[in-house]
Amino acid sequence: MEGSRPVKPGSSVCLWLGLVSVAVAFLCTEARTTPSPLLTPSNGTCAGNSKCKPGIILPIWYPEDPSMGDKIARVIVYFVAMIYMFLGVSIIADRFMAAIEVITSQERELVIKRPNGETITTTIRVWNETVSNLTLMALGSSAPEILLSLIEVCGHGFKSGVLGPATIVGSAAFNMFVIIGLCVSVIPQGEVRKIKHLRVFFVTAGWSVFAYIWLYMILAVFSPNVVQVWEGLVTLAFFPICVFLAWIADRRLLFYKFMHKKYRTDKHRGVIIETEGERSKGIEMDGKMVNSHFMDGGATSNLIGLIESKEVDESRRDMIRILKDLKQKHPEKELDQLVEMANYYALSHQQKSRAFYRIQATRMMTGAGNILKKHVAEQAKRSVSVQEVHVEEPDEYVSRIAFEPAVYQCLENCGAAILSIIRKGGDINKTIYVDYKTEDGSANAGADYEFSEGTVVFKPGEMIREINIGIIDDDIFEEDEHFFVRLSNLRVLETEDEVLSPNSLPYPNAMLGFPTVATVTILDDDHSGIFTFESNSVHVSESTGTMEVKVLRTSGARGTVIVPYRSLEGLAKGGGEDFEDTYGELEFKNDETCKLIHVKIIDDEEYEKNKNFFLELAEPRMVDMSLQKETLMRRTITSSRLHCKYGTTGSVQRPKLGETASLASSKALLLADDVTDRKMTSDEEEARRIAEMGKPVLGEHAKLEVIIEESYEFKSTVDKLIKKTNLALVVGTNSWRDQFMEAITVSADEDEEDTGEERLPSCFDYVMHFLTVFWKVLFACVPPTDYLNGWACFIVSIAITGLLTAVIGDLASHFGCTIGLKDSVTAVVFVALGTSVPDTFASKVSAVQDTYADASIGNVTGSNAVNVFLGIGLAWSVAAIYWHMKGKPFVVEAGSLAFSVTLFTIFAFLAISVLLYRRRAHIGGELGGPRGHRLATSAFLFGLWFLYILFSSLEAYCHIEGF
Repeated sequence: MEGSRPVKPGSSVCLWLGLVSVAVAFLCTEARTTPSPLLTPSNGTCAGNSKCKPGIILPIWYPEDPSMGDKIARVIVYFVAMIYMFLGVSIIADRFMAAIEVITSQERELVIKRPNGETITTTIRVWNETVSNLTLMALGSSAPEILLSLIEVCGHGFKSGVLGPATIVGSAAFNMFVIIGLCVSVIPQGEVRKIKHLRVFFVTAGWSVFAYIWLYMILAVFSPNVVQVWEGLVTLAFFPICVFLAWIADRRLLFYKFMHKKYRTDKHRGVIIETEGERSKGIEMDGKMVNSHFMDGGATSNLIGLIESKEVDESRRDMIRILKDLKQKHPEKELDQLVEMANYYALSHQQKSRAFYRIQATRMMTGAGNILKKHVAEQAKRSVSVQEVHVEEPDEYVSRIAFEPAVYQCLENCGAAILSIIRKGGDINKTIYVDYKTEDGSANAGADYEFSEGTVVFKPGEMIREINIGIIDDDIFEEDEHFFVRLSNLRVLETEDEVLSPNSLPYPNAMLGFPTVATVTILDDDHSGIFTFESNSVHVSESTGTMEVKVLRTSGARGTVIVPYRSLEGLAKGGGEDFEDTYGELEFKNDETCKLIHVKIIDDEEYEKNKNFFLELAEPRMVDMSLQKETLMRRTITSSRLHCKYGTTGSVQRPKLGETASLASSKALLLADDVTDRKMTSDEEEARRIAEMGKPVLGEHAKLEVIIEESYEFKSTVDKLIKKTNLALVVGTNSWRDQFMEAITVSADEDEEDTGEERLPSCFDYVMHFLTVFWKVLFACVPPTDYLNGWACFIVSIAITGLLTAVIGDLASHFGCTIGLKDSVTAVVFVALGTSVPDTFASKVSAVQDTYADASIGNVTGSNAVNVFLGIGLAWSVAAIYWHMKGKPFVVEAGSLAFSVTLFTIFAFLAISVLLYRRRAHIGGELGGPRGHRLATSAFLFGLWFLYILFSSLEAYCHIEGF
């Protein structure tokens, strides 16, 4: 059938486990009718009855002794209701985990000052990875078990219950044996997964075993069948101690201080994390090797060491590699498409938290689809819509009058400067008047240009008008000068006889745009020129390709001049590595004021530090002297009527007025080649000096530093992609509208490896969506994760989880008493299985996708320890304090619980030993490996769980002796 597909391995495993659990339960039900007469049981609860008791929320279903048909109907109703409530808990846990992901993903910027004075801004996470896994992450995955234990005690008059503690132990057994056994077998053939944070795993595994040993000592050693106040408080205090020791192991503090450590950056995120690693010599800082323990003085020194090391750009290099690979595989794709593909690839392959895997498993199980693909698709649609919005031109009904361009240059002998005024937008059928007027700058009206003012009229249909400003030519050496032309007093002709200001209209039809002031620079043409770059340095992006560098000829443009140039290496290397070497000569013709040097920049698309090289101008030389001679002759004849005065302007000396008439002939003769062979008179020497001042010279910026920066576009793309790979953006929500739209939408359940076209939802997706749509819509009312940085969603979600857990406890108790099962058996078989199914799917996905086994194994051991310290420690502390205030002891029958704890502890030792053995070279890691070892390990762990269920059930019904 179209849309159907085979059941996934993880689903089939859970199905078989469910059938085994039901079979064991019914065997125990049958066994309860024939207790063994050979044993004198010490289990105080062995002779318990199956009479139902009122729950915390749900009352008893009357009549209490129904017929067999009614009993079967009740069992079905309770069982289906319990499964449906488990679905509800999974979906609210999805919101709960999203809030935790947002909270633990909070980051802050830290400005680091390097020893050379350079400042760098980096991003660090507020939450330590290990601390977040053992606190919020563990609380999120184990919230039903913890809350069930607490609610059961508080809801039954602070009396000890069986369902809560048994669920905690049963869930720990399921996590340790079934989930890890499944993760061992689902690794692709030929691959292995090894725990990376081995120290943290030792700490959490040790605490997970110690927690249950401690639980047995409370029940059967210190004060049998009684929990004292100090026992409950110490159990609760072990939780922060466990977190603290795990944090020490992660940070290598105390005795770890003198051991090796290595820093890395979280790939694709640039977030600083300390990790395990092979032993190396140290971290290099400014060319010196620094021992790692010297960097424990504070976060700043750690960050400086990291930034100075090569690993600081690891996330950027990975993103660049992804973009390059995709560009090679899909050369026909546009940049936006490549960015979308890179975003999905980075999100799919980066290291993820247990919260994310739990969310992904729940949403795919309930027909919500692949959240990664949905997020990337939504981001692409949002960017397209934003681009479409920006295409629209604002104020399209208003005409804007302005200069275009705003800067003009003309030679002194050009006669007149022509300026353009344009009209943009609005109604072009309107007649518009605008006044203009010249204003002095360094150029003076009447001496350098002709003062001008008037009115420009834009007739209907006219979009551009020009005005002419006369330029006055002289024969005096002088600096380049400028003046301004300003627009003002804009009017609109509304009728044939009425001209109105735009401000007098109800809404403006026209207005002055930008710029309203034009700058006109008059270039002196009497001198050969001063040759210079525009500035002493210029920044260029490495993606420019071929850069153009302007060489300007100022303070004169007379004659033909040759200017040699060449490139010099700096940090940037020539020869095609960073730029192509360039050299040659620029030939400036008469009246030519600008030339371009072309330099090819090599774009290697690397996220690297800035590099520099130099362009240098050599001494210019005149080629055609005829114009220079003619100019000097004209100047000497003109100066016969003027007084001679010399001055300095800029870096070049030149006469401002002229010489006497008696020097005219001698000055002209001095330009000949033979004048240097005889002794010159004082007048001739003065004429020679004037002639020398007309020669071309280099200006202030004869050497240009070219700084090659990372490609702005490429750098911007990489930085945006790194920011987009924050998983909090994927699982978080911005508004209630988004949550309700997501709740009523069904999507295809696609695997991460599926890179084909978008598929339609299958029949299974529609069925699961139909079954869970009530919970989805109901829990869409939970505050979005953007509110209060996720804490609002966190608090509301945990309150709803507690309410659903109370209902599940009542349903499980009524189900067990109706079918004839004890609460201890119901807890370890049904409740533990129901609360752990989402974790099973999450661990399966994390085992396959993660490079290491930490997310699928390390978090299991951490959750098992947290369950005891929080679930039992908090509940028993509250009850013990309550009964202590009453002057009575808090009674907890050891019975089946002590036996289950002992059995689990023994089996947990065996399971951890097997996992450590699998780290040997012939297997390679805790998960995966050769097919034979993989199947043997999975079968062994599944067998431990089956034996745990079997022995716990037989002990509960006194077929084997307990405590």
